This record gives sequence, structure tokens and C-alpha cells, in this order.
Amino acid sequence: MGLLAGMAKTAVVAGTAQATRNAVNRRQANKNVKAYSEATQQVQGQQVVYAQQPQQAAPAPVAAPTTQEDTISKLERLGALKDQGVITDEEFQSQKAKILGT
Repeated sequence: MGLLAGMAKTAVVAGTAQATRNAVNRRQANKNVKAYSEATQQVQGQQVVYAQQPQQAAPAPVAAPTTQEDTISKLERLGALKDQGVITDEEFQSQKAKILGT
């Protein structure tokens, strides 16, 4: 094999290696972009889910009543909270029992 043929063969091998390396790098870059895009979409989807969840207010603790009027007004306020959907039926029953002392 002559000098010129050896140089040509070396150039072909080096060119092929470079083309292969570039193709592998492009493929890896595309995978990274796709993975980043999917991760970003998941995070954005989770942020939307968190933003759509309703905030629940904790019912205020009810102190022991001192008069019958206090008891009635507290029960009325508690009933209004239940009607508005601020508290559940179980919370209503629990707070009502505290107000009535039972």
C-alpha cells in the first residue's frame, strides 16, 4: 500500500469516526431536550393541580358559653358555617357537643 492510499484510508476512517461521534452527540442532545421538556411539563402540571385545590379554613375553637344567648348565637354561627360548606357535618357535630357541654 502506498503512502497516498494509506493517507486516504486514514482520512476515511477519521471522517467516519467524526460523523459517528456527531450523530451520537445529536441523539443524546435530543434525548436530553425531550427529558427536560417532559420534566417541565410534569412540574407545570403539578403547579396547576396545586393551584386548583381549594383552601380549607380550620374551624375556630369554640369556648364554653356563659349564658343561654351565647349558646344560641354560637350554635347559629356554627350552623351557618356548616350551611356554607366551611365545616363538615362531623366537625359541626363535634363543635355542637362542645358548645352544649355534652
